Amino acid sequence: MQTFFLAPTGFNAGLTSVTLGAIRSLEQAGLRVGFVKPIAQDTKDGEAERSTHFAQAICRLNPPQPISMERVEYLLSQGQVDQLMEEVVSLYQQAAQNVDAVIVEGLVPDQKQVFSTFLNTKIARNLQAQTILVSSVKELGAAEIAEQLEMNIQAFGSQAIAGYILNHVLPAVDRAELAREVRESGNLKKAGLPLLGVIPYQSELLAPRTQDVARYLNANVVHAGQQASRRVRNMVVAARTAPNIVNLLKPGALIITPGEREDVVMATSMAAMNGVPLAGLLLTCDSQPDPRIQQLCQQAFTGGLPVLATSLNSMETAGALNAMSHQVPSDDLERMEKVIEHVAEFLDVSSLKQSVGEPRELRLPPPAFRFQLMEKARKANKRIVLPEGNEPRTIQAAAICQEKGIARCVLLGNRAEILQVAETQGVTLPESVEILDPNEIRGRYVEPMVELRKGKGLNAPMALAQLEDTVVLGTMMLAMNEVDGLVSGAVHTTANTIRPALQLIKTAPGSSIVSSVFFMLMPEQVYVYGDCAVNPDPTAEQLADIAIQSADSAVAFGINPRVAMISYSTGSSGSGSDVEKVREATRIAQEKRPDLLIDGPMQYDAASVESVGRQKAPDSQVAGRATVFVFPDLNTGNTTYKAVQRSANVVSVGPMLQGLRKPVNDLSRGALVDDIVYTIALTALQAEQTPAS
Repeated sequence: MQTFFLAPTGFNAGLTSVTLGAIRSLEQAGLRVGFVKPIAQDTKDGEAERSTHFAQAICRLNPPQPISMERVEYLLSQGQVDQLMEEVVSLYQQAAQNVDAVIVEGLVPDQKQVFSTFLNTKIARNLQAQTILVSSVKELGAAEIAEQLEMNIQAFGSQAIAGYILNHVLPAVDRAELAREVRESGNLKKAGLPLLGVIPYQSELLAPRTQDVARYLNANVVHAGQQASRRVRNMVVAARTAPNIVNLLKPGALIITPGEREDVVMATSMAAMNGVPLAGLLLTCDSQPDPRIQQLCQQAFTGGLPVLATSLNSMETAGALNAMSHQVPSDDLERMEKVIEHVAEFLDVSSLKQSVGEPRELRLPPPAFRFQLMEKARKANKRIVLPEGNEPRTIQAAAICQEKGIARCVLLGNRAEILQVAETQGVTLPESVEILDPNEIRGRYVEPMVELRKGKGLNAPMALAQLEDTVVLGTMMLAMNEVDGLVSGAVHTTANTIRPALQLIKTAPGSSIVSSVFFMLMPEQVYVYGDCAVNPDPTAEQLADIAIQSADSAVAFGINPRVAMISYSTGSSGSGSDVEKVREATRIAQEKRPDLLIDGPMQYDAASVESVGRQKAPDSQVAGRATVFVFPDLNTGNTTYKAVQRSANVVSVGPMLQGLRKPVNDLSRGALVDDIVYTIALTALQAEQTPAS
């Protein structure tokens, strides 16, 4: 096991963000990671230490609670440094249980606590840790950065340095050139230390929620609207008349104006009613619009636009907000998740993983699953059609996939309408995103569709009418090999997505049934659940096919399949038609695929909990270690996946359809943008593994 101690080289290095990003990056590499921040800093009464809180809430770790600063100051004042180090080591040992690597977060420099560097070096040595230095670049030149690094290398000792990270690199700076200049500066060249990451500064990650602004200003919340989810990306102090600020009424704008500026209030409300997701309207000078104007704007106020009020004037309000801390509030998990992902994206931990060696066991925790999924999708470079081309979440997902190279997306819809929706949502669609107007291309698919469905009596007028449905149109594009996969369902039903696929794509060779799986992102390992979305009551033969399909899907996504056929009984302990169906399905699946580990019938706890598995099925290679769970019917599967998802706060990716000749995947109508991105990536990877036809 290896220990890495992260220490800042100066003020405002973003140590918490980089530390949590390093945890994520090591987990993406398949390592089991422990975390501890031995000493708490900047905690208010009753508040948890932020790094420890986020490691628990987002990274799903169980870090020990740090030593309070009051306790540290007391021990130092008494000269009891050794006692302090014993307490630090005790916390470290709690974090180091059953892990491959431990990340330890050091202290940040503080004017009140001048002992931070002394304690950082002391802790690193006592834990025999390799130190990772974190520098905030911003306006600094290469020589200044190198000088900071060299001072810290002397403090920790060059032999104990695992590498360094450059954080907060401004967009205008060439990151590769900066890295080269720092590496070639002074003694750093001699030390030959690995550069572990150059992380660009991204202003989007600084955007607070509107509710954070309300708390900070102690503002009166006139209309809460969507203040918990809308973010302030820029401020507009409305000193000019309404026509002169119209071009500033963009997504994420917080409009700051006295309440008596009714022209601005009405313009803001009109923008909100037209679908522009403004951050909010902040009324200053303790003034309110005329009640008649408020009544006129009521639809905007009740439609999601947050409205706040403060006694400060507009300039005082803007000044106060400019001084607002960029620290992520402890309850803003969404923003911190994005920060962690951003940092992890720009870290290279290959040298750290090499120093750790092989992990204790091969596993696929959620970060590793998501990372591998995106990487494999990028390499696949597939063309995916999105029939719901004018749907806002779908447009955002297409932009993300194109920018990150996850897939080449094709949006079906009217170009002007799609671009208008994108602009309203503040989304910049890359020029490389294809937009195809159904009205311009529909005619070319009539004849091929008639040919495909000639056995069902389809004629040209009927085909043309069915092709009015963009899902049918997209499915025909897939049937003709013009695209590699299809994703739909943000506004369509599951049946509306699957039916055209069954009619035009049909099942894959050797498959008797189309089924589905969800990837359940448990804290320690990703599980596969099937079938939770398609087949109400499969026969034993169909259930066996679902088990085989689900196992093959697990393999395709890097999960070692150990298949548990779930029932209310384990082994031969129970009887009844439902148990017998599962028992027969297990026998059929084992006969068809003797290369797979498949066992059942098995209760869920016997399949998932090792101690229960040993007791109820001591001879089973699956019990207690299952990674693929096959449910006997849709009622059981759908109920279980939703119960686990909601009760345990587990992210589920899917449903992913299996058994089709070409990949078609359905979305939940409540899908988030990230859900759509993951489904597009799943579809691209399925397309890569589907034999050409």
